[in-house]
Amino acid sequence: MTADPILVTGAAGFIGFHVARRLCEQGGVVVGLDNLDAYYDPKLKQARLDRLASFANFRFEKLDLADRAGMAKFFAAHRFPAVVHLAAQAGVRHALVDPYAYGDANLAGFLNVLEGCRRGCGHLLYASSSSVYGGNTRVPFRTSDNVDHPLSLYGASKKANELMAHAYAHLFALPATGLRFFTVYGPWGRPDMAMWLFAAAISEGRPIRLFNHGRMRRDFTYIDDVVEAVVRLIDKPPAGDPAWPGDAPDAATSRAPWRVYNIGNNRPVEVTEVVRLIEQAVGKPAVRELVPMQPGDVPETWADVDELAAAVGFAPKTPIEDGISRFVDWYREYKGTLT
Repeated sequence: MTADPILVTGAAGFIGFHVARRLCEQGGVVVGLDNLDAYYDPKLKQARLDRLASFANFRFEKLDLADRAGMAKFFAAHRFPAVVHLAAQAGVRHALVDPYAYGDANLAGFLNVLEGCRRGCGHLLYASSSSVYGGNTRVPFRTSDNVDHPLSLYGASKKANELMAHAYAHLFALPATGLRFFTVYGPWGRPDMAMWLFAAAISEGRPIRLFNHGRMRRDFTYIDDVVEAVVRLIDKPPAGDPAWPGDAPDAATSRAPWRVYNIGNNRPVEVTEVVRLIEQAVGKPAVRELVPMQPGDVPETWADVDELAAAVGFAPKTPIEDGISRFVDWYREYKGTLT
């Protein structure tokens, strides 16, 4: 790993915090960027930053991705051998309420990152999502699959990121790796995601809503496994394949220095089993409310991670039973600090 500073955007977010912490623990110099927006409780984001601040090799910059002038000035003052771009407007359902937030952060903001990176970055890794698979029904999802039918604005914005990155890889030889994350969970997770929502509701005796009448399956991926994959990929910039067949294109690779990987557990679990495990960890039964599928959701996600294993030797190691137990332990501790 390089001794020069690595930029991690979204450093106050869930995955960004864990990636920045791992890099700092390994002795890397990290610049973390975040705008600390109020999509969810900024106190949680600040608490993550407070832990990163304990590292002498971490420095924080508060900046909004969509601030074109600010981003241009920031990149003019820095040269990063690697950028791990994890900042974004997250959430499938939130796009039904505030679609413009996705245009600002995920499109305009990503363009500002690309413009900064094309002037000297050796490798851009950026967050994509399993949501790009949209209407696909063949499982497991493979990166070689066509992903032209998103079912949510969030998924469409992430597919757009992959296309934008490919254009910059082709035009400016910017090595770019897309990271299609699959339902990441664990300590310091997001309050708008299932694990937190279920743990909070069960702890407080409130009903939990199970979409699609509980028949959802997700490839839940523990945060430590995700971080391991991301960190291994930093020193593996794509070189491009000169033999890439334009008449029968592989959707995961290119002649340009660009490619995408699934970052998943390769083991989908029904949401009802997740509820059972949280009940067990919390020590209280859940009150279930079965509701229909929500707009933009898909019934199942399942990552094929063979290409990631071949590239960096990645294999997910955390059973969901262990991951949920660790999350609930952390959740109780964190909530205790707020009372």
